[in-house]
Amino acid sequence: MPLLHFLIPLGAVLIWSGNMTINQLTVGAIAPSSIAFLRWVLALAVLTPLVAPAAWKHRAVIRREWPKLAVLGLLGMGLWQGLAYMAAETTSATNMGILAAMVPLLTVLLSALILREPPSLGGVAGGALALVGVAILLGHGNPLSLLELTVAKGDALMLVAATCYALYGVMLRRWPIALPPWVLLYGQVIFAVLILLPPYLLGPMTPVDAGNIGLILYAGIPASIITTFLWMLAIRRIGASQASIFINLMPLFSAIIAMFALGEHIALHHFLGGGLILAGVVMAQILTQPLRRRAGVTQGSTHRSC
Repeated sequence: MPLLHFLIPLGAVLIWSGNMTINQLTVGAIAPSSIAFLRWVLALAVLTPLVAPAAWKHRAVIRREWPKLAVLGLLGMGLWQGLAYMAAETTSATNMGILAAMVPLLTVLLSALILREPPSLGGVAGGALALVGVAILLGHGNPLSLLELTVAKGDALMLVAATCYALYGVMLRRWPIALPPWVLLYGQVIFAVLILLPPYLLGPMTPVDAGNIGLILYAGIPASIITTFLWMLAIRRIGASQASIFINLMPLFSAIIAMFALGEHIALHHFLGGGLILAGVVMAQILTQPLRRRAGVTQGSTHRSC
């Protein structure tokens, strides 16, 4: 397979990792409710002349499926990024990158609960391993501190944000909406803008100025539109399973970018917690044999031996 095919998801993950640093730079420059709203307004303005004609042709499907589009817009664009901007106020870009890398594992676990997909050996074992890693990361090297409820607010918010994005992926699979990919995205963006409007109006409404316009542009175009295009292209070229493996590079890329751009320091608990989370995610993606089928095979072999 051409190397170029693997550079496509790599580029998307690099932009997402850079967005973790952008989240940090928004602190003090623009309110979370403002950038969460303005980035999707910008994305909507860019997409409208390109996608609106196709969306109009599919208006009957959009009218019929609007509740699902609204839920997807809330989970994948409203809560995922809105909570991430709030998390950036009390946690580091490195922690955010590590916790965001849990999305594939959380997707496996939520798929078992919602889609009734049999849990796999890797999903169960990897989930347990990653949970230990999360405890070490959130406890800053001391998992027992979680019993004292001393978890940083930003870390908890980022974990909720990752769960929302994992749920977004699961619901996207559960609801096969008959729309072309760009029209599907466009519909979600419209509802995300509508959902994020009330928090934006309630304020604080940060004015756009020279200090935050670059942050809005990065979040609205590369981190919203370009990554979506690259990710859809990656899934088409190499498949969803292989593409999702590249998300595991987010902790590394986020930490490196944060070191150079923000001067963040990497501590031992980052390596230990991040390593366990990464190992758990990889385990969940590699060991995909369903436990239910494994049990059935074992019982069948026992009956044959009798």
